[in-house]
Amino acid sequence: MDFDFSDDQEQLRDAVHKWVDKGYDFERRRAIVKAGGFDRAAYNELAELGLAGLYISEADGGLGMGPVEGMVVMEELGRGIVLEPMAQTLVTSGVIGAYGGAEVKAAWLPKIAAGEALVVLAQQERGARYQLDICKTTATQAGSGWTLSGTKSVVPAGDQADAFLVPAMANGQIALFLVERNADGVSTQGYGTQDGGRAAEVSLQNAAATLVTTNGLTALEHAVDIGIACVCAEAVGVMDKTVAVTAEYLNTRKQFGVAIGSFQALRHRMADMKMQLELARSMSYYASLKLNAPADERRRALSRAKVQLGQSMRYVGQQAVQLHGGIGVTDEYIVSHYFKKLTQLEMTYGDTLHHLGEVSARMEDSAGVFA
Repeated sequence: MDFDFSDDQEQLRDAVHKWVDKGYDFERRRAIVKAGGFDRAAYNELAELGLAGLYISEADGGLGMGPVEGMVVMEELGRGIVLEPMAQTLVTSGVIGAYGGAEVKAAWLPKIAAGEALVVLAQQERGARYQLDICKTTATQAGSGWTLSGTKSVVPAGDQADAFLVPAMANGQIALFLVERNADGVSTQGYGTQDGGRAAEVSLQNAAATLVTTNGLTALEHAVDIGIACVCAEAVGVMDKTVAVTAEYLNTRKQFGVAIGSFQALRHRMADMKMQLELARSMSYYASLKLNAPADERRRALSRAKVQLGQSMRYVGQQAVQLHGGIGVTDEYIVSHYFKKLTQLEMTYGDTLHHLGEVSARMEDSAGVFA
């Protein structure tokens, strides 16, 4: 199998890499964190690169690219620990494009591609514990439209987004709806997240909604799988930079007149960090390549990838902090921010233990089929 990236993919990587290096340095990121964890100007700059339209067809104003290009982009954004929720745009545009009707696509995809509308997934509810089939938000048909009532938690940039993709119970099954943030009955309470980003609690009280699809659970599972692939790729970028920063520190910090990177015990720990990084990179490739597989195969692959990425993120983050010593947990030093990002990514779309259980359950189901 050919794992080389195409010229177009390398050019895309280079464009994002240059933007991160020149347009999103550590000082700008710190300023965005202090301002609340989201900067519409930075998001618009990403949209101007075409990234908001990555998964949107050319007919709808996008680039018409796929999972591998999404992986390339998210790796580079991970290296810069970019706060703006580009992964959410990939998730929602991908789902609307795959499951939405012609009117929904025409109304939203061109605006998303142009960066004029930020649409995020609002699926988490208190007590659901990552289970996608648990949904207490209700949908009521009102004439030719719908209204939703319920509360969604930890919605990325929820008080800044223009609209939400919301699962809700309609006629006894989960359906997927699009709700505008400025609609009557919608209220948001924003707050900062551990990694410096922004999220919100979103309350819906008879809020007007547009039906995207009645096959909501299937669409929601697909959305979360796209999100997991984005998390995996982003985490690889974060870990890659974390390893590089740690190696640079070990080769600069001196004890007994020599760089501590020359100590054999520390070199072994760096080797273990790099091994975990490469294991994670391989599983990130695996996750992205399986996004277009049949649903059962895709879900199994994405859970496997999330397990390995979770283990790698925890190991690399903890080792980086330990090898830096006390400076590794100070807000002034960049590695602490990479550690926070890895910690949050490990819990996004289901933590390691959750996905370990998912992998085990699917193995049992497969064993039962062939018993």
